[in-house]
Amino acid sequence: MRIFGLTGLGPAVKFKPVAEVGADFKTSCTPLHHGQCINAARYCGTLDRLKEAIRRKRPGLLRRGVVLQHDNATHHSANLTQQWLQHYGWEILPHPAHSPDLAPSDFHLFGPLKRHLEGMAFVTEDDLISELRNWFDNLDVDFFRVGINSLLSHWQKCIDLHGDYVEK
Repeated sequence: MRIFGLTGLGPAVKFKPVAEVGADFKTSCTPLHHGQCINAARYCGTLDRLKEAIRRKRPGLLRRGVVLQHDNATHHSANLTQQWLQHYGWEILPHPAHSPDLAPSDFHLFGPLKRHLEGMAFVTEDDLISELRNWFDNLDVDFFRVGINSLLSHWQKCIDLHGDYVEK
């Protein structure tokens, strides 16, 4: 999931509250079971939980406004999602199509998760979900802070390359 609310593209200190919200929000994510998919209604539910996590951890952030980075997936661009974002006044940070270099989940999360799961076998889907929750629950807030702070350099590379694809 690529959900990182950003308070601005200025100094990294502006991203600290978001990293803390991300660390708090991680356990409120609901796994998708076999055969389920993300649709606009499910995504808006995720946004509701994110909004609640922000309200609990950083209420001032909601008053100042949230800038959300997500890609152009169908459930992100659906009318229902756009109405939700407009209703709450959340701004969307532009995201070039097919740009995993700008998605913290792609450049910061999936590698460590893949290394953690390497060599493991799961008998049931619930076993996998339990291991994933355990891994997320044991991540320190600094893990999220590093991912958010590195987003600054990824965006700068994208700007310097006039929107071209940025690899590490």
